[in-house]
Amino acid sequence: METKTEDFALFESDRAINYDAFVKEWIPNYGYFMSIFPNLLANAPEKTMLTVGCGTGNEMLALKTADRAWSITGVDPSLEMIQIAQKKLASYENIRFFEGEVTQLKSRARYGAASLILVLHFIKYPYKKLSLLRAIQKRLKPGAPFIIMGIFGNKAQLRRNLNVLRAVLPHTLTASEIEERITRITNSLHRTSEEELEKLTVKAGFEKPTRFFQTTIYSAWITKKPTT
Repeated sequence: METKTEDFALFESDRAINYDAFVKEWIPNYGYFMSIFPNLLANAPEKTMLTVGCGTGNEMLALKTADRAWSITGVDPSLEMIQIAQKKLASYENIRFFEGEVTQLKSRARYGAASLILVLHFIKYPYKKLSLLRAIQKRLKPGAPFIIMGIFGNKAQLRRNLNVLRAVLPHTLTASEIEERITRITNSLHRTSEEELEKLTVKAGFEKPTRFFQTTIYSAWITKKPTT
């Protein structure tokens, strides 16, 4: 089940339980993305991480597996997703979870890195996307890297990339499952164009982002908070 908070999709019940299977099926090369995720944070000014929309904790696990020295705060509005992440990361120390949105995070901590994975396309209005990006920026140390991943592109790009996605989806998915999901992606999610993402991140106080990964409709970008 998926419900809504004011700004985010809230994954509950089956959607929470099946989330890990979903990302592996629907995001080609998802495992590769997670394998390079820690490398992109190697030059962080401090090994403290803010994971916004942490979900079931996949990027947190990738980071801790690569280097146990990281201290990570995961923020998500779904308690069920957090509970899955807690089990997944039970053997690691210096992990904290916050149920809610990053704007509600009262801690005055400033983090050495941040991520926003598969979140931005659930937010409808650009001004709310900007508000979220600003909330993350103000919680980072100067020079902190910030990784964003999600559905990006204009309408024509999305249509072409969906055709590619159809061709590479696992054969275990039924035709009805594929059509239902693609209809939802097309009509219910709120993709951001590359030009808009650049404007939003710069306006939020980050440097101009660099696209470093793309797999069909999904792209990932890296930027950082300026040092001055």
